[in-house]
Amino acid sequence: MKNTLTALLLLVGITAFGQASVAYYPFNSVMSVSTNADRALWLDARIQMNTVFGSLSTTICPMVNVVRRENISYYTGLGVRFNALNGLDDRDVLEGYSLHVGIRAKVPFLPNLRAAFEVAPYARQDFKIGVMQSYLGLVYQFSKRPKPLE
Repeated sequence: MKNTLTALLLLVGITAFGQASVAYYPFNSVMSVSTNADRALWLDARIQMNTVFGSLSTTICPMVNVVRRENISYYTGLGVRFNALNGLDDRDVLEGYSLHVGIRAKVPFLPNLRAAFEVAPYARQDFKIGVMQSYLGLVYQFSKRPKPLE
């Protein structure tokens, strides 16, 4: 129920952005909201969906499209991961850093749906621990509706 409510709030909120996108990476339980990923520069915000109050890990990633084609784009970007709940028990809010390298490919016959794959090395804030993360999911790219003719 709480995941559905969160997803609904995200969907309603991004319609104001016009050409924003929503992604879900089911194997990682991560929901993502992005600005228009078809542009050269775009912003991605990710939140963990597997807990409510145990962790609010959020990652903000400015992305750059390195190669843009009609049906596929290759991108990269740096991410900063933080958790607002860490401040409640005197831990650092900043959790770590990541480097994202990925692709988004349009799904044939569904122009607004994209498949996404990323590899993202992640290092904790102190750089003592690191992991290699991978993301596989679906992205829905909202598009502005054309204005009606008057």
